[in-house]
Amino acid sequence: MGMACASRLFRRLSTDMANSDIPFTKQKSSLSKATITTTRKKFIAKNLEFKPKDAKAIESLERDLRNIAADLWWSWNEIARRPFAAIDPFTWESSGHNPLTVLAGMDHAMFATRCQEPDFVNLIRAARDAQKTYHATEPWFARSAPAGSSALHVAYFCSEFAIHESLQQYSGGLGVLAGDHMKSASDLGVPITGVGLLYQRGYYLQQFRADGSTRVIEPHWATSTMPLTDEKTTIRVPIGARKVRAKIWSMQVGRVKIVLLDTDLKANKRRDRRLTEGLYKGEPELRLRQQVLLGVGGVMALEALRLEPTVYHLNEGHAAFASVARLANLVEHGKSIDKAIDHVRASTVFTTHTPVPAGHDRYNADEVADLLSNCWKRAGLARRAFLEMGLEQPNDPKATFCMTVLALRTAHHVNGVAALHGRVSREMWQNVFGVNDAALVPIGHVTNGVHARTWLAPEAETFWKQHIGLDLDRVDTGEDPWAKVETVDPAALWNLRKTLRNRLVHFVRERLVMQSMRRGDAPDSSLRALAAFNPEALTIGFARRFATYKRAPLIFRNADRLRAILGDSKRPVQIVFAGKAHPRDKDGQAYAAEVHHWARESGFEGRVVLLEEYDMHVGRMLVSGCDVWLNNPMRPYEASGTSGMKPPMHGGINLSILDGWWPESYDGTNGWAIGDGREGTDREAQDHIDSESLYELLEKEVVPDFFDCDASGVPQRWMKRSIRSAATVPSRFNTHRMVAEYLEKAYVPALESLKLK
Repeated sequence: MGMACASRLFRRLSTDMANSDIPFTKQKSSLSKATITTTRKKFIAKNLEFKPKDAKAIESLERDLRNIAADLWWSWNEIARRPFAAIDPFTWESSGHNPLTVLAGMDHAMFATRCQEPDFVNLIRAARDAQKTYHATEPWFARSAPAGSSALHVAYFCSEFAIHESLQQYSGGLGVLAGDHMKSASDLGVPITGVGLLYQRGYYLQQFRADGSTRVIEPHWATSTMPLTDEKTTIRVPIGARKVRAKIWSMQVGRVKIVLLDTDLKANKRRDRRLTEGLYKGEPELRLRQQVLLGVGGVMALEALRLEPTVYHLNEGHAAFASVARLANLVEHGKSIDKAIDHVRASTVFTTHTPVPAGHDRYNADEVADLLSNCWKRAGLARRAFLEMGLEQPNDPKATFCMTVLALRTAHHVNGVAALHGRVSREMWQNVFGVNDAALVPIGHVTNGVHARTWLAPEAETFWKQHIGLDLDRVDTGEDPWAKVETVDPAALWNLRKTLRNRLVHFVRERLVMQSMRRGDAPDSSLRALAAFNPEALTIGFARRFATYKRAPLIFRNADRLRAILGDSKRPVQIVFAGKAHPRDKDGQAYAAEVHHWARESGFEGRVVLLEEYDMHVGRMLVSGCDVWLNNPMRPYEASGTSGMKPPMHGGINLSILDGWWPESYDGTNGWAIGDGREGTDREAQDHIDSESLYELLEKEVVPDFFDCDASGVPQRWMKRSIRSAATVPSRFNTHRMVAEYLEKAYVPALESLKLK
């Protein structure tokens, strides 16, 4: 990474020189001697006023930095990240932008020297002051909370949280959604505590071998590199016949925090230490025991920390055992089992994310009963009565225990994550509710969103501030900070698009060089990587989990037709792919290998690239730099999808199947719809229909609109659609709106219903 940083600086310098109208060696200053003298005097005066810092003052500045690093508020505020990058740019890049790693490796003599510089000190002070202002400002919830919600405290259970790329505690969309939910809760001031597991090895790091096969790397992430607080509390979680020790950590995320359980303790047996070794390892028995730890252990951790949530939000069925643990506690405190069930249901919110029956966790019923015996016995339930809570067909002796079914039966407020997904979920779970009409199934929807500041490139935020007065610091769910987008000058937004695309091209080249070197390729391969991608080309992005239903290779179905689209020298087009498949998903990995193969084929090399290690950093680069965001899943298998909500903040445009969130946003003017929204059952036939629609859109609308420029070089039709994209997507598909909707539809109603119990 250090080499990448150096090469980036060199290329930028070279680009600046190349773009200069005057040969570099002959450039002369245009400043007059008087101006130079005045500037010199101001510089000297400024530094004379700034007295050398003593040891205590330097310690104070370092303490400010450590306070910032301990609060993940820095992860979505660029002003807080800047001082750490300034201390050591190379460590900042190579560590995945980790403040704690920068501080751990900081040369204190160098830091003391830098503290003599006013500009450096001002960087730290600006970050410190911004953090203090954030925490001192009365948030939206405190000002505008619904009547009767003062007692609200939400416990938000999720198996993964994606806060930042330096914290490898997530695998994909579920974690990203959870992380964005927590950040918006912080910005809004909604009282939420996250509950999850602390994974020592995270998910995995991804590399591609020369043949395109996936190399899975599982490093051990030291807790010292994470902004963790040791709660100095250990609980003993009953999992089957044993009690497993779990240490409690927490992470501060602005105004809220996430509680994390860690079983990698010397006092535990090896198989118990593995419970928090990694995320989604695929072994059914291990995964089941992890879910006992998350649900039962999560409830115990909240009790141990003396936190008293009034509403429990289960984000996916992984945490459904929390409801069983709560039943046991309520019965032990004197409630009858019927009243305990009523209480748990009334106060539980369940969000389902999976529109495919096979995607829901199912386990052998006897194994579940054995592992949860402590809970159902304490609740006074018979073994069979407990099992029936999670059986889709209770009378079927071979039925498996389904985590989603348990969550559905123990939650009163249930939702999908998009309108279409809500419909699919109602149809999927009719049997659980015993109705013949899907419309009677009590599952609604709260469409997902994204946390704007996490994903908005700093250059784009500066642009919108200047042109429409965008102010993301003013948090009010009743105001639309994007209201004036359609007044923006198309030429100005086009210039921003060129800047962001150019930055992406540099990023892609750096990544390709590193990938080539890692594979041990010959030097000429690295040189070709440096020439890959064209900053003037229409750039299409496809980045998401490499699940087969997302159909990553669909665009290659007619390779000759695609080759003609990409190879037009007057209208160049390029595609960047990124994505991970589960380590055991061989079909998904085969899709990645197929894309890798096409990227090396004649006519595609240099125009099609596949990047390794799709993480939040890669995601931010792609959603900001790509002109078009491609999404072509098999409808209706995309529950929501959130990646496509991010490019419009940068003037990017969606080209997507009408699945997930896109049917709620697409209006014919703000992007393109692939196909006609049909839901075919014949995969081969549907692939043909959708690929033909995709090619036709590219050939007749997307590519011509991008390159049809007026006399000033601005593609007016393209920019009209770009502006409509920015005007219609960010204002609605954001997590501030989403969290406020959960408040209105679920959290507050749950709290009010408890008062009636």
